[in-house]
Amino acid sequence: MNTGIITKVSGPLVEAKNMAHASIQDICYVGDVGVIGEIIEMRGSTASIQVYEETSGIGPGEKVETTGEALSVELAPGIISQMFDGIERPLDVFFEQTKSSFLGRGVKISPLDHEKKWLFTPKKSVGETVDAGDILGVVQETQAIEHRILVPLGIKGEILSIETGEFTIDEMVATIQTEEGVKEITMLQKWPVRKARPVKQKLVPQEPLITGQRVIDTFFPIAKGGAAAVPGPFGAGKTVVQHQVAKWANVDLVVYVGCGERGNEMTDVLNEFPELIDPNTNNSLMERTILIANTSNMPVAAREASIYTGITIAEYFRDMGYSVAIMADSTSRWAEALREMSGRLEEMPGDEGYPAYLGSRLAEYYERAGKVVTLGGEERVGSITAISAVSPSGGDISEPVTQNTLRVVKVFWGLDSLLAQKRHFPSINWLQSYSLYSTEVGEYLDRQLGVEWASKVTRAMELLQKEAQLDEIVRLVGIDSLSDKDKLTLEVAKSIREDYLQQNAFDDVDTYTSMDKQQKMLENILYFGTEAEKAIEVGAYFKEIMTGTVKLRDRIARSKYVAETELSKLEEIHQEIQTTIHEIISKGGA
Repeated sequence: MNTGIITKVSGPLVEAKNMAHASIQDICYVGDVGVIGEIIEMRGSTASIQVYEETSGIGPGEKVETTGEALSVELAPGIISQMFDGIERPLDVFFEQTKSSFLGRGVKISPLDHEKKWLFTPKKSVGETVDAGDILGVVQETQAIEHRILVPLGIKGEILSIETGEFTIDEMVATIQTEEGVKEITMLQKWPVRKARPVKQKLVPQEPLITGQRVIDTFFPIAKGGAAAVPGPFGAGKTVVQHQVAKWANVDLVVYVGCGERGNEMTDVLNEFPELIDPNTNNSLMERTILIANTSNMPVAAREASIYTGITIAEYFRDMGYSVAIMADSTSRWAEALREMSGRLEEMPGDEGYPAYLGSRLAEYYERAGKVVTLGGEERVGSITAISAVSPSGGDISEPVTQNTLRVVKVFWGLDSLLAQKRHFPSINWLQSYSLYSTEVGEYLDRQLGVEWASKVTRAMELLQKEAQLDEIVRLVGIDSLSDKDKLTLEVAKSIREDYLQQNAFDDVDTYTSMDKQQKMLENILYFGTEAEKAIEVGAYFKEIMTGTVKLRDRIARSKYVAETELSKLEEIHQEIQTTIHEIISKGGA
């Protein structure tokens, strides 16, 4: 290793001289303790190093050793179900080695277990020609995920040997004759986190990510391979929305990045996820989850690296042909780390002190999401869906992080503190939020459900918008000034809000709603509105309809607690709506 000398220490930023041999993005070991850092700026032979650990006690005159390698992650069997810090150090191993609940400094830990043996089953045979991205073989890492061992990038040729058996991730499983000579292939790959993994082709996302959250799936859907932002003030429920999506989304794998958030929120994830049952395998949800924890009391600079670590792991599994969801909670804390480092580098500040390159860094991250055709001879399609919480100060979404995020993402789930105060959760404001995938997803679901889903959604949103207009009139002149039809509109819109959009994340039944159940629930509410409107047109009074349908409306309201196995009850309600309204009409006629 080449060495330099520390000349200045400013929090997580260290300057060192005699570093002409080094390059930007090189990893270094800083000081006598040997804390990990990354070179982020070079001026002549002076390097500015972003340190990923606490720098107290490190001073000028101590040495800096450069490795000549970029910040990289290890990708191999053993990565699933793990909890890493921002630079892929496993926290359970950290705890065992240091015997402390706090991160020790200068502790060198291998990200993955290099001693454990995995059963490798070949999918190719001797004599076959393979290219980068082809599946050489598989390891059944967990019951939920089959870990596919891919031919590394830049390798193409004929397989000379490939073996079945138990191997560590460092042991050779195959040899390939390439133009440069014979290459030995192991199950371990390393990849620099700041470099996107290559793909064959990017596709237009159309298939919806089904989250089981009615307000999202109905009004503001996200497609697999899309990007969504969840901005909201403190206490509006950003983290719970992300937890719900992580638990219930129809993806193969979830990467959850806790970036600068409170430690107790990561504790909730750690406690909840192992107990949750994956509906696909009936095993623990942790068998398809990877956690990256960089909480608010951990070193600031490591936050900046954590979302790149997360997206690189997500890309690795996407290249296997899996659909992956990556949750970042929250990108505001990541941007704060950027701002702190930028300030210490004495760069010219942009809006609110954030660096001028904030927008391009955010775009760089979100552009790594998407639905793609992967490298390799087999036509595999994989996707990464990026869902990030944004925590604007005081809930002000006009601040730079939110605005730069909204320029890139196509889905905006705007959380409303007033809804949260009224205990309406998820507190996604249906009049402010939007999804630019609505048309494609609507057409897809029309085909899948065999009903006119998109037109029902449009009708429901029209009712909610009409309600907002009528509320203004009611505030000014009172509800008695409205016509019976307008009173009915308010009643149906209230039912959509309270009986459909409001959802209890902590109720065993209401926590998740399938698309089939969502369709039936919304159909019943809208059908009640249509039939009641017909009754008013033929002479029935609004008051008569409300009095005569008390029990019926109560059944519609309690539909959310009907189990997925008893959806026939919702069809019974549909029949009851017609019968009850017709009885009211006939009484009125008499």
